[in-house]
Amino acid sequence: MNTKPKARILVVEDNQINLELFLEILETGGYECIHASKGTEAIELASREIPDLILLDIQLPGMDGLAVIEVLRSMPGTKDIKVIALTAYAMKGDREMFIAKGFDGYISKPIEIKGFLEAVAGSLRSPAGSADHSSESTGQSVEL
Repeated sequence: MNTKPKARILVVEDNQINLELFLEILETGGYECIHASKGTEAIELASREIPDLILLDIQLPGMDGLAVIEVLRSMPGTKDIKVIALTAYAMKGDREMFIAKGFDGYISKPIEIKGFLEAVAGSLRSPAGSADHSSESTGQSVEL
């Protein structure tokens, strides 16, 4: 019997189809998920629930993901939560820009399921700043 608690992941995504896909993949992968579709809601949930990992869309209505990470990193209760950018941005230099803004890594959309789950698992295993979980073959890139 596995007594290890499931990792809890906050998924912040305003596109309902993407949100449902991420939740289904993560839950099937054995993770407990909570979700938000707005930046302000994400900050509130992160503060209250203290998830193990936050997957944060960059292009959110109102308060975007860049503003959300700034607030999360400024709050004592959330500053150490691992946060991975979920983004359609996949240009050269974007990973470095997201790391500089306070993210622990990024996953480009559209995702590939196996690579997505590997990136999430890798980010949960590694302390922030300790490893590079990039995969050119899957299109996922998570640097921790």
